[in-house]
Amino acid sequence: MENIYLGRIVAVGRTKDGAMSAMYRVSSRSFPNRRANVSDKGVSIVPKEGHEGDVYKNPYIAYNCAKIVGEIAIATNGSQTDPIAEKIASGMNIRDALVYSLAVMDYEKDDYNTPRIAAVVEKGSDLGWLGVVRHDGLDVQSFHLAPGKCVHISTYEHNIPDIGRISDFGANNAAIACDHVLGGGVFAGFTNPVTAVCLVENKDGFEIAAKDAQ
Repeated sequence: MENIYLGRIVAVGRTKDGAMSAMYRVSSRSFPNRRANVSDKGVSIVPKEGHEGDVYKNPYIAYNCAKIVGEIAIATNGSQTDPIAEKIASGMNIRDALVYSLAVMDYEKDDYNTPRIAAVVEKGSDLGWLGVVRHDGLDVQSFHLAPGKCVHISTYEHNIPDIGRISDFGANNAAIACDHVLGGGVFAGFTNPVTAVCLVENKDGFEIAAKDAQ
């Protein structure tokens, strides 16, 4: 099993029952004191109490990371969440919303040229979308997912969508999906987990859960 630092991670998957899932994991060496704030409008990554000043050290560490637009769930590692959601809400298809928003936002202009990554799924589909904009390119791809499988991309190392990274996904709800991306399956080999946010399809749309690493 790998034991490497990937930075932020997004994934798309299907439960064994066929429910679609969009997932996000914060992994961080420099700013681990963060949590997910879940509201009826989506999910935000924010500093933990007592660490609010971290946003002055790095403006990219706080952002909306997940939103639901109708029957579509979006999870990303930055402020690209909102324009992707807005384009989808306006009627743009998922592929074009990802391409447009990632191209306009571009990679983060920090010391590491951190890529922007995104995962999008639609209720009732077997198609998951992953997108990334790096300093050297832009990739948006779709993956037909079998039940019990997921595929991920990350800001470092695994930052090109690759069908060869499809792995087992044993979760059947959003809370268990959080456990999975924090330390289950292939994700157990990725270091420095901080918090996870997962959206899993249910009869009413999407269930949302967030969980901090232990």
